[in-house]
Amino acid sequence: MNSSTKIVCNNVWKIFGPNPEKTLAGLDHSLSRAEILEQTGHVVAVRNMSFRVEEGETFVVMGLSGSGKSTLVRCLSRLIEPTSGEVLIDNDDVIKMDAAALTNLRRTKMSMVFQHFGLFPHRRVVDNIAFGLEIRGMGKKERTDKAMEVLEMVGLSGWDQHFPRELSGGMQQRVGLARAMAVNPEVLIFDEPFSALDPLIRREMQDELLRLQKLVKKTMVFITHDFLEAIKMGDHIAIMKDGETSQIGTPEELVAEPADDYVREFTEDVPRYKVLSVAKIMQPPENVTLSDNTTTVKPDDKLEALIDLVSSSNGPLGVVDDSGELVGEINQAMVLKAMNSRS
Repeated sequence: MNSSTKIVCNNVWKIFGPNPEKTLAGLDHSLSRAEILEQTGHVVAVRNMSFRVEEGETFVVMGLSGSGKSTLVRCLSRLIEPTSGEVLIDNDDVIKMDAAALTNLRRTKMSMVFQHFGLFPHRRVVDNIAFGLEIRGMGKKERTDKAMEVLEMVGLSGWDQHFPRELSGGMQQRVGLARAMAVNPEVLIFDEPFSALDPLIRREMQDELLRLQKLVKKTMVFITHDFLEAIKMGDHIAIMKDGETSQIGTPEELVAEPADDYVREFTEDVPRYKVLSVAKIMQPPENVTLSDNTTTVKPDDKLEALIDLVSSSNGPLGVVDDSGELVGEINQAMVLKAMNSRS
């Protein structure tokens, strides 16, 4: 395991039914999920899933209803017991942990945020946020101070003495997020946290989480069925279908190079300029040289950020790397072609 790798899933399976281990041992891997159900009476919810999550990144697991994404994420914390495989967090296999080690993992290293907020209706906002710290045995003043600090971080200053019923849905989800962050976990797991919110509030919460991630740089696993949300939130995305991976890649890789028709369907309506970077469209520098008046951009700049710049430029722009060396060029025609292309 690389020192910067936080989570590794190796060949994780989850089969529901009376004899999952026996079913897996005798499984014909060429059979589809439907065929396995018909022949064995067992449901393959997660099928041989492998991926890794680097420290500080947001890894999105995306798929339609029934794809297995929520089952997979529950396997990471063993809210659902995997049938087989490895789940390594900091090189410790979660599947082999005893009850005490698993409890310690959930209390100190990992927090989860669900679609349904799960707030305690009889507790005020500050006490909801402090709950995990209370479970740890932290004194009241210390945990209240910490809860107030996190409350301010998520933009809810002044709401500490209110009850959940007095808050809007978006505010309640902020409390849920604050409660997860109060224990200062290394890993945050989100299971469709914003899907119950109105579209405007949902976008606000996405922006809020992106803002917070820049501050706290946690390792995040984020589950969604919305591809636009996936490409907005994720550093890497795993697209699931029928319990297994269709493709894993950056948002740019998925949009520019979909692995199959299933992935391509998700990417068809994505505004390409929001995802594609200069590196994907640049050509060798033939018509531009570096001088004091040369307008330059970076290879990892997104096209969306350059539209005004390219539109107002009559000639090519230089592409320079971090050392300032000229590595390519782009022009208005290249950008327009990339934005209008479907493949």
